[in-house]
Amino acid sequence: MGLGLHGGGLESARYLARAGASVTVTDLRDEKILAPSLEKLRESGDLGIRYVLGRHDEEDFRKADMVIKNPGVPSGSPYLALSRRIETDISLFLARNPARLMAVTGSKGKSSAASALHWVLSRARAEGLLPGAACLGGNITVSPLSFLDSLSADDDVVLELSSWQLGDLRGRLCPDGKGEAGEALLKPRAAVLTAIMKDHLDRYPSMAAYVDDKRVIYQGQDYRDLTVAQDDVWGRSFLAETGGRPLVYANVPPARNEAQGWPEPEDGPCYVRLPGGETVEAVPAKILVPGSHSKMNLLAAALALLDLGLPPAFVRDSLGTFPGIEHRLEFFHEAGGIRFYNDTAATIPEAAAAAAAAFDVPVVLVAGGADKKLDYRPLVEAAKGVKALALLAGTGSDQLAPLLTHEGIRYRGPFDTLDSAVRAALEEAAPGDIVVLSPGCASFNMFANEFDRGRKWKEAVRRLTAS
Repeated sequence: MGLGLHGGGLESARYLARAGASVTVTDLRDEKILAPSLEKLRESGDLGIRYVLGRHDEEDFRKADMVIKNPGVPSGSPYLALSRRIETDISLFLARNPARLMAVTGSKGKSSAASALHWVLSRARAEGLLPGAACLGGNITVSPLSFLDSLSADDDVVLELSSWQLGDLRGRLCPDGKGEAGEALLKPRAAVLTAIMKDHLDRYPSMAAYVDDKRVIYQGQDYRDLTVAQDDVWGRSFLAETGGRPLVYANVPPARNEAQGWPEPEDGPCYVRLPGGETVEAVPAKILVPGSHSKMNLLAAALALLDLGLPPAFVRDSLGTFPGIEHRLEFFHEAGGIRFYNDTAATIPEAAAAAAAAFDVPVVLVAGGADKKLDYRPLVEAAKGVKALALLAGTGSDQLAPLLTHEGIRYRGPFDTLDSAVRAALEEAAPGDIVVLSPGCASFNMFANEFDRGRKWKEAVRRLTAS
């Protein structure tokens, strides 16, 4: 249910069809919108899949032995109420996964922290420090079903999990014959929680309900496991209730808190206090992805990696070479002395504000888009320090614009095409400047999703700066 465009529905259909199941794919979107996913399924050969597109039929749900739910489908869907059994690609994976598991969630930073974990664990294999292989999947648009059959007990799997994916796992226990009696289906060796901020309040009735889904990441843990969280009101609540061993990281030195991981001021390195009391440098002063928030994401990963027993110097040096990931403050182009970044995954105002503050010079910021019932004041405050601001059209920009005007902040737009926004940014930028797409809003209506927005941003920038 819900083929989607991010890989989870596609891999579920492919995996189960290859396993001999009779598979129906049903999605409210039509064949034209779903063309990329449908093409990939067809490239897999004759899987015998039946398609019901542009609608759902109640009888399909009544007759199915099992419905595989896309995480974007609300759990209260009346079609799901007709189903005998509901699974997701994540639950199918967890029921058979033999590998050690690291799980990461948060409002922002979870993709970066998960990718950094995978980066270091992969380098550890290359250096002969660990056996087996390291794999990365989940909300990062790679379904873990795509590599499940290749895994062994020597491997590590890092899963990035959204609140929706976690909510779908609430109360789920291991199937018979796997795990201890009554053990949770999700029981990561390390659970890492990055910054919690207001998000998805268009889908959740309250911030508390949203965060409650995040809590599922550690609810199956025990003393053998580890929970890493920030030193803030949400992080302290996580660490107080987890059954795992709590480790806290903060953005200030421990003179003002009891952090086990912290940065030195003035753009210094990050340190971690090991269980025996020794303090080690875990994240170097200079990293490849700009911004203090980027350093905090690496620090969260470092706490989990050091708990696995990896050498501190190896962890520090490996994190210092982490190149970042697509769509998260991604440097992708330079023309006329201007550097261009793609931060399309910044879909909340706080994330866009962090991007605006991540550089040593005021940036030309392209922001705006669709509303998710969020507070835009953090983005308005950040806009006071940018060199110029261009807005993309959308319901979020409709709310943002009067707030900017009230504060006397000049902006261009809103623009209903990316080309127009790029041209406006180029008119404002000069050699030595930085232009960043960091929307602080969702991508609905103008784009298929935030990744589509990021790809089209990069295409437009390259095309319009080619002459």
